[in-house]
Amino acid sequence: MRLRLVKKNVVLFLMMSLILFILYYSKFMLTIESGVLDNVPHKGTQDDDTNTFNYGTVLQMRKSVYDSNYRQFIQNADKFAGDPEVVIVVQVHNRPAYLKMLIQSLEKASEIGKFFVVFSHDYFSEEIGDLVKGITFCKVLQIYFPYSTQLYPNEFPGQDPLDCPRDISKEDARKTECLNAEHPDAYGHYREASITQTKHHWWWKLHFVFERLKVLQGYKGFAVFIEEDNYILPDFFSFFKSMTNLRDKDCVDCDVLALGNHDGVSQFAELSSKTEKSGWMSTKNNIGMGISRELYYKLMGCNNEFCNYDDYNWDWTLQNLSGTCIKKPLKVLVACGTRVLHTGNCGLHQKEACNSEVAQQKVDAALEKVRTALFPQKLTLTNHGSVEHKPHMKNGGWGDIRDHILCANYAARL
Repeated sequence: MRLRLVKKNVVLFLMMSLILFILYYSKFMLTIESGVLDNVPHKGTQDDDTNTFNYGTVLQMRKSVYDSNYRQFIQNADKFAGDPEVVIVVQVHNRPAYLKMLIQSLEKASEIGKFFVVFSHDYFSEEIGDLVKGITFCKVLQIYFPYSTQLYPNEFPGQDPLDCPRDISKEDARKTECLNAEHPDAYGHYREASITQTKHHWWWKLHFVFERLKVLQGYKGFAVFIEEDNYILPDFFSFFKSMTNLRDKDCVDCDVLALGNHDGVSQFAELSSKTEKSGWMSTKNNIGMGISRELYYKLMGCNNEFCNYDDYNWDWTLQNLSGTCIKKPLKVLVACGTRVLHTGNCGLHQKEACNSEVAQQKVDAALEKVRTALFPQKLTLTNHGSVEHKPHMKNGGWGDIRDHILCANYAARL
């Protein structure tokens, strides 16, 4: 028994040492805030050495990730001078066909030259990188999630061969002495790296955009967070400007802008100019989500609560914070006629086969339906009364202490 306790302590020590090594390595690569690299000009030439990503070995990709995040090369900066008027942040995984559709929608958007689009990747391939490099119509920056499972295929935060199988019992896990035997989720399941990655990426990306992007240090507007399988409508910019003006005038306590919804476009002509106030709901307001720096600071006050909450979904975790750690439930200004379509028919929650051709056909049909109702002259606002905390049953998948520690450290100046 004594030998077994010693072995468990050694394993725990090794796990914590690995996490600390990752964090300190990140500090070495990411935190030099002055010196020669701060003075690297943001050029607009795509052949510049600062815009090169090495997709060779895992170690070469890791180096490229840290170098790229550090240099923050801004594509097309010479063509589009001045500060951006709208910032869009895209979380990208590995669905290039859908990413291509999103880029096409951006190209068709009115006044696209006023956009600054940040593509945040957790999967690294030449195909995806080339799609983004091909953008010439606005300023673009690519950032890279440094704790991607692709970069750590056989160790945490990827799936370590010594990790406990998902469905093993805690009793059997202890007998086998797998690494995380003491930390199943609320339903008795052990972590799956492919499931935990999305929440990690979302929280890291939030910190990176508001804390580390040099180009946005003076930006006081909203950053709109979307995903690779989203599609923006042509009047996105004008609607965003009208919505922010309406918020400043009639909804100053609204924490979030929701430029999208999941209702489709069947009643778009009727709803195009309408907005409403409501409480933030995971299932309704997680698409086209506009976040201000003020809300970011509120969320940072709940860093530990976000990172320790046993739900692998960032949006359900956020709903739990609204009205608990964040004492006043989050209020949302919602576009009743969505300006962001969801094109994806596969992914983390959709198990059917991907079919981007069908998705494109649906988008084309939607664009034809909304065409005459775009660019409303004036927005109206409906208030649905007081906002309350909406509790839910957590989904689990986030019980491993290693995930809690890594997540919480994104907020540090690594």
